[in-house]
Amino acid sequence: MPNRASDPVFQLLKSLTQSEKRHFRLYTSRQGATEGLKFLQLFDAFDAQEQPDEERVLAQVPSLKRAQLANLKANLYKQLLASLRLYHAGQNLDIQLHEQLDYARVLYNKGFYQQALRMLARVKQAAHAAELPHVALLAIDFEKLIESQYITRSLQGRAESLAEEASATATHLGRQHELSNASLRLYGLYLQAGHARNQADHEQFTAYFRAHVPARLAAGSGFWEKLYFYQAHVWYHTINQDFRVCYRYAQKWVDLFEAQPDQQESQTMLYIKGLHNLLASLFNLLYYSKFMEVLKVLEDFAANQTRRATPNTDTLLFQYIWTNRLNAIFLEARFTEGVELIPELLEQLGEHKSQLDLHRTLVFYYKIACVYFGSGHYQQAIKYLTRIIDHKDLSLREDLQCFARILNLVAHYEAGDDAELEHQVRSVYHFLGKMNDQQPMQLEVLRFLRRLGHFEPARLREEFARLKTKLEEIAARPYDRRPFLYFDIISWLESKVSGRSVQDVMQQKFLGLK
Repeated sequence: MPNRASDPVFQLLKSLTQSEKRHFRLYTSRQGATEGLKFLQLFDAFDAQEQPDEERVLAQVPSLKRAQLANLKANLYKQLLASLRLYHAGQNLDIQLHEQLDYARVLYNKGFYQQALRMLARVKQAAHAAELPHVALLAIDFEKLIESQYITRSLQGRAESLAEEASATATHLGRQHELSNASLRLYGLYLQAGHARNQADHEQFTAYFRAHVPARLAAGSGFWEKLYFYQAHVWYHTINQDFRVCYRYAQKWVDLFEAQPDQQESQTMLYIKGLHNLLASLFNLLYYSKFMEVLKVLEDFAANQTRRATPNTDTLLFQYIWTNRLNAIFLEARFTEGVELIPELLEQLGEHKSQLDLHRTLVFYYKIACVYFGSGHYQQAIKYLTRIIDHKDLSLREDLQCFARILNLVAHYEAGDDAELEHQVRSVYHFLGKMNDQQPMQLEVLRFLRRLGHFEPARLREEFARLKTKLEEIAARPYDRRPFLYFDIISWLESKVSGRSVQDVMQQKFLGLK
């Protein structure tokens, strides 16, 4: 039996707001009486359910036959999409322009060439103004088709201007696609490989970047070309851990939207993603004051009652705001206060879980575990780290799985669970043996914890200090510092050497940065 996650009809229906449901009923009543519309009966039956139950639907609505159900669901899905398209047309210029292109086609089929040409001219003008060259090119191609059949004395001059306009628009669109392809592929490389692990990685990514991204923007570049150019630089410099340059291009990304408020409205997802990447750069640079300033901009945008809200943007805002609220806790080392925020985070995480992919959910679990660890709640930290470790899906990024295991080892040590610690050490050794990317930091910590039981108590502080020195040397190497972005293990070691809590050590560092 289908479940909510796998049944597209039920999933779409349950996502409707009350306003969208009212519009759907009005939309379906446009043909008159609705009592005989079986797809509407199916709509009402599904709307009353929390989980899809087709057997119950058939029992409650005898007029619906099992053999009809598949076709009825397909028809309901089509009607829902048509209603939503109409409902949201006023807020999406591209939907409106495509509708105008459809009207021009109807006029052309009726033989009203002049009327069709006037409509296409309006579409083209609006598309150019909104920097939608792909729509403008569709209008131009249609104009050429009509002009080739509607013979006038001005055809020769008109043909030349249309040809030039088509070439210019196609060139503009080609540059836009080249930059968007480069940006997308660099983002894909980042998701797949994370940060550059060594000089060979750096050279490989740099060669690709230089081959596909121009040294500078072409004269007359529009909004989208600039956006994709800035995005490509953000991904490239993030891969190479050059966070200063990454910050500069992330700021350009956000400034582009600030200069064009209409694009903030129509391309909200890309605007808030730009703010999120700007915050990520600032977090990695430990630029606290600017980080808090940009976080307020993101939170104010989310709280703005006049912005156009959609389930997609609301989920992204939840993800970006809470990720960076947690990052603010890490910067300030306010772990004890941070624990008090976790119940609210978990409640909202449950509300958005169906829209979040598994990886992002597990990243939240890792950050929650770090908050608990920093506050000294080691068993709670272990609980959320175990949720990550228990997922055996190899498509998940290895680095998240690896650092969850390393932090889990340290949490077991701090919790005094020596018997379990020995088992965990063996498990992590086995995991690292299967990894393609073994980092010096990980190996040093594992070797240390494996030998920990053999150290005399009087030597412990000396051994912690020795490991701290080794890790500081590793952290100074450009391609080996990546693991320290996930877990500030040096502060933990400092806490063991100085006899203070890790929260105190990190707060002292934070005060030194301010």
